[in-house]
Amino acid sequence: MNDMEIKDTGDFLIPLDNYLKVGLHIGTKFRTKYMEPFIYKIRSDGLAVLNVKKIDERIEIASKFLSQYEPNEILVVCRRENGWKPVKLFSKLTGVRVIAGRYRPGMLTNPNLDNFTETKVLLVVDPWPDKNAVKDAVAMGVPVVALCDTNNESNMIDLVVPCNNKGKKSLALFFWVLTKEYLKNRGLLKKGEELKATLEDFTPE
Repeated sequence: MNDMEIKDTGDFLIPLDNYLKVGLHIGTKFRTKYMEPFIYKIRSDGLAVLNVKKIDERIEIASKFLSQYEPNEILVVCRRENGWKPVKLFSKLTGVRVIAGRYRPGMLTNPNLDNFTETKVLLVVDPWPDKNAVKDAVAMGVPVVALCDTNNESNMIDLVVPCNNKGKKSLALFFWVLTKEYLKNRGLLKKGEELKATLEDFTPE
């Protein structure tokens, strides 16, 4: 089964092949101690492979956690350009606030800034380029959910979602699934009803 051999797949949020096709489980050649529990194996080319079952489980946990909050209580920050299209569509479909691009330090901590904002939970696409947002959230006691690749440190993260947080296809799939699960858990998507927006709609050119 390509890079992932799972004898007992159990129930996934989406078909296993969908995760594998976009490389959501393909990490980097760099590995931190924080991400070791999520690594399934190291390929012959040195790339770390994340455990797809754990990815799926964490996406489900993150979806249920975020679904406890109103859209205006959530802030998504994404400095990485490959994530701009998916986070913007996620925002359009759910009403969740997003910052696609540079996060200005102090936005969550300094009420004197013209773009000061308050939030109850923060989701970052990568805790390294989005580190200023993470630091501000921690300073304000705001829980942080983060997509973490094998090279990420997670000592300031409350909920790690292990995945390839760099590829445009993997980020598109993550936010497509998150959109469906968030709307479903909030009762805005009926049981059995499919999201009208497709994975292609979330994928950058």
